[in-house]
Amino acid sequence: MFVLSPDTYLMPSYRISPFQTKDIHTNNTFTDSDAIDNYFNERFKEREYHYVADGRKAINIALQQYHLQKDDVVTIFTSSGNFYISSCVTSEIEKFCKWSRQIEVNTKLIFVNHEFGYPYKQTDELKKYKLPIIEDCCHSFFTTDVQHTIGGTGDFVIYSFPKMFPIQIGGLLVTKKSLIHSDVEKLPAKKLRYIKNVLSYYIGQKDAIIHKRIENYNYLKSKLNALGFQERFKLEAGVVPGVFMFAIQSEVADLPLLKTYLYAQGIQCSVFYGERSFFIPVHQNLVKPDLDYFIEVISSYPK
Repeated sequence: MFVLSPDTYLMPSYRISPFQTKDIHTNNTFTDSDAIDNYFNERFKEREYHYVADGRKAINIALQQYHLQKDDVVTIFTSSGNFYISSCVTSEIEKFCKWSRQIEVNTKLIFVNHEFGYPYKQTDELKKYKLPIIEDCCHSFFTTDVQHTIGGTGDFVIYSFPKMFPIQIGGLLVTKKSLIHSDVEKLPAKKLRYIKNVLSYYIGQKDAIIHKRIENYNYLKSKLNALGFQERFKLEAGVVPGVFMFAIQSEVADLPLLKTYLYAQGIQCSVFYGERSFFIPVHQNLVKPDLDYFIEVISSYPK
């Protein structure tokens, strides 16, 4: 059985990130290793890559390269086409200029968000605008597509390590050319060493991480289908999901209240604002009883 609505101090904690409290200890047991650099050197070939504190810092550094003025526009495209975009993205853009969801006369660059592990499929078509492209792959570290365009088209590509690995800090900025402007402080050597050690260990489990996320996704899909919910994005070959997102019809009237209810049971989640969709964790550190707990909580939500 599952205990719902326990004492606040006995609440479980399920995050979108695979990081768990026990990882504070585990991550500090790993020996020094630069194996992750070998992986990145092979993966990114001729491109440069820079370790940063988080995905937001990577976005900020990329934007610094373009001498943006306050009336310039960064046009954002997303996998879903939904108007929703994380404030982690828009707040960084607003430090430099305006943003829009369509090409404007004063659009100076294009920002492509590969949402939650699902690639934006028209990246090649954006080349017709002859504008610089930044790709946000924060939730899409392992995702590939048939055309091999995801993470390979942009002049800059953004990654966030906590979205895919059990770590609290770290991101990556991949560039096609050397950085010209950057007033963002470099990572202290101690933090960089920590990030490399953790990633060096887990990159050796790459195949297992991908397999487990897909396995968890399919289990949640089956269970939620039985409750009348449908997957929001189709899980196509090459996609490694960042979350499990499902569409909700009229049987749940107030999605923000559902979010509050799940948070009260220790489950990080959110409404995919702008449409009747909702997302929950799907990461590799979840096991079947955890997923069954999610289903139990969703089933118990008073409609």
